[in-house]
Amino acid sequence: MITIFIFLSGLLVGSFLNVCIYRIPGGESISFPPSHCTGCGGRIKPYDLIPLLSYAVLGGKCRFCGCSISLQYPLVELLTGLLFTALYLKFGLTFALYKGMIFFGFLIVVSIIDLKTTDIYFRVTLPGILIGLILAGAGYSLTLQSGFWSYVIGGLAGGGLIAVLILLTGGMGWGDAELCLLCGLYLGLSLTAAMLLIAFVTGGIVGISLILLRKKGRKDMIPFGPFLAAGSAIAYLFGQELVQFYMIYYDSFF
Repeated sequence: MITIFIFLSGLLVGSFLNVCIYRIPGGESISFPPSHCTGCGGRIKPYDLIPLLSYAVLGGKCRFCGCSISLQYPLVELLTGLLFTALYLKFGLTFALYKGMIFFGFLIVVSIIDLKTTDIYFRVTLPGILIGLILAGAGYSLTLQSGFWSYVIGGLAGGGLIAVLILLTGGMGWGDAELCLLCGLYLGLSLTAAMLLIAFVTGGIVGISLILLRKKGRKDMIPFGPFLAAGSAIAYLFGQELVQFYMIYYDSFF
């Protein structure tokens, strides 16, 4: 029963995240005006805002003008529901669950906007960073190993590394550094390292594949935010296991 409740809560949060994804790039308020069709401007009724169900009933079209509704809307809702469920199954009703819900919400908004616009907005990362600082200190002792400073150092190390790469290569944007700072504040030092490894490996594989398939040129921009977000989600859910596996493998190899 709790699992179902968590999943449904994720669907509802995903619906709100869609509003953020659509409105933030245009500088619009996320609270006003109420939800409306982007084609005809008609105000969407509450019964047409039910996550997943309304999209299916309406056949992916506006009730008023028949304008197509982007598949992004149900996909983001479903993704959020599944991620929230994964967090609950992993952590139960603990602080890590609620912290992860907030963290994953920011990751979804940032990564989808980056995919659509190739921009990461400070309007999104700043609240995530501030909340991350608050959560980093909540319920933890001030120790380098497991407390506040581990998260602060993780954020500074991750963001600092990306900043250095930007200055040396110019291959990424400052939004990537902001996102990496944000991620480090939620992950801590060791998991930030795991996140960066996952992000760079997957980003490299996808980038090379797109070039080989001639979908992208060598000088074309490929958004890196989604890879940082995916790496962060994997690290948050499975990072400790990955770190332990690496340490066992490293010890046995050397």
